[in-house]
Amino acid sequence: MAESDLSTVNSDDQSTARVATVGRASAKLLELSTPAARPQGYLANKHGLSPAPIPDDWILEGKPLARCRRLAGSTDGLGSTLMWDCTAGRFNWYYKADETVYVVEGSMTVVDDAGQLSHLKAGDAFLFPKDTRFEWTVHTYVRKVAFVHQPVSRKLRVLMRMSGAVMGLLRGR
Repeated sequence: MAESDLSTVNSDDQSTARVATVGRASAKLLELSTPAARPQGYLANKHGLSPAPIPDDWILEGKPLARCRRLAGSTDGLGSTLMWDCTAGRFNWYYKADETVYVVEGSMTVVDDAGQLSHLKAGDAFLFPKDTRFEWTVHTYVRKVAFVHQPVSRKLRVLMRMSGAVMGLLRGR
């Protein structure tokens, strides 16, 4: 990757991180709200997120407000990259696909069905596997970038590879 494809983003502790600029998604999407503007930062919506209400029956405590924006999608339609944010609250989240998140701002605590507790803050990455449930507690505000991927079975992956090989032979490659 060329040096010009890299941007610098400041984190809450004033250290810097290098992030790649990919397609139309840029470091500007990853920039942080100013600490004084956290509650107002959500209302300012400087990242162009759209309302993405959490289902009422998932909410355990508070009135969390969530928003989302699709940043990119994969060519096979099985993956996408999203930006999501949420205000304080406690709720369940049910995962229908694998989701790897990178916390850009704020913090949250998640607990899986086995009771394993994980505290996540800006700069942390975490995998939420398909067909799991996690209880989320957003302390004040959280913003994340998520890569959501619909995994396919091993048999289907083999079939897809074989199909690609046959198509390559037919094309003369």
